[in-house]
Amino acid sequence: MNKLKVFAVLCLISAAAYAGGYRVSTQSNKQLAMGHTGVAVVNSADVLFFNPAGLVHLENKLNVSVGGFGVFSDVNYQNENTGAFAETDSPVGTPFYAYASYAVSDSFAVGLGIYTPYGSNVTWPTDWEGSHLVNEIELQAIYIQPTLSYQIFENVSLGVGAMIAIGGVDFNRNASRSLTDEQGNRSNVAISDSGVTGIGWNAGILFTPTDNLSIGFNYRSLIDIESEDGEATFSNFPNSPLVPANGTQGFTATLPLPAEATLGVAYTTEKWLFAFDYNRAFWSEYENLDIVFADGSESINPRNYKDASAYRLGVQYLATDALTLRAGYYFDESPVQSGFFAPETPRNDSNGYTFGFSYAFSPRFAIDASFLYLRFKEITESYDFYSDPGAAPAPFRGTYKSRALIPGIGITYSM
Repeated sequence: MNKLKVFAVLCLISAAAYAGGYRVSTQSNKQLAMGHTGVAVVNSADVLFFNPAGLVHLENKLNVSVGGFGVFSDVNYQNENTGAFAETDSPVGTPFYAYASYAVSDSFAVGLGIYTPYGSNVTWPTDWEGSHLVNEIELQAIYIQPTLSYQIFENVSLGVGAMIAIGGVDFNRNASRSLTDEQGNRSNVAISDSGVTGIGWNAGILFTPTDNLSIGFNYRSLIDIESEDGEATFSNFPNSPLVPANGTQGFTATLPLPAEATLGVAYTTEKWLFAFDYNRAFWSEYENLDIVFADGSESINPRNYKDASAYRLGVQYLATDALTLRAGYYFDESPVQSGFFAPETPRNDSNGYTFGFSYAFSPRFAIDASFLYLRFKEITESYDFYSDPGAAPAPFRGTYKSRALIPGIGITYSM
């Protein structure tokens, strides 16, 4: 493979890999309103995601919880040296969840959850200054989790579940900073795949030393998403043996969705509930990404992600028999290290401010609402691993300002 073909492949791989850095913490309206705490909180069937050991503690025999969110996000990019400015025009993201639990006996419960812990849309203006890194990316992953929960002692319960991940990605970028076809159209590279699956597991334990205090731990395993039937499309390339031919070919790749562990504590009174969770995501698993194209070429690219922590606080207040109010805050560290900051993942350390409520229309039905304001710290950083054919590396540097507004609504049912 000549140098320009290798260059085009390397850049494409970079963008696909950075998509793996997205984690969307929107797995419950109740828990998101409390800073997305929940490892030691038993509220509804939503506990199936946060700690499967809590499922057996639900009061009702049947519990169902369904909900969704709208993710409104924007990113501003500014190059202070060139004066270039760009702003994303990303479509609204729509993560969702559905959980159901059934108490087989006083000490044994089963459940099923469907949720979207990874997924994002980022759309930059076509041919913007960073179009050689990304124009548009859409990543999605849906998890299906069958779960068992068992109380082994009076104060200790265990839970375990399988996780089946179904993912897909669409991505496109310009092939270089200047390459065009004979008509002046920017050469473009795109990849697309869907229905990619991976399997993992999760397990949790819940300890309730007193009626008011509970302590939980949950571990969710690494899942490798292995793409084997995707398509890579090269378009608007000039008619030359020195560049890739226009057309489509297959590729294979493995994208890790990292393991994470969470330790939490909750304390309740007659009207109040206080919760704290510490979460550690093991992003250091993401060191490199190997891509093999149908023509036999292979490329290995460093990612060098680091493990990252999140600190979460939440509070709940029973205002009336029907109305429950919630609020929370969390600080979430970015796994991206200096020099690896690409516009595919325009995010930095973030502060999340949350609130919401539940209103019970009857003993069986309640509506749950939440709102998250997510503010990323402004950052001036670069992506240092890009170079045109035969040229020295050309870091892409700029200042990024990002934020997201995420309202959500859901329904819970118990019987």
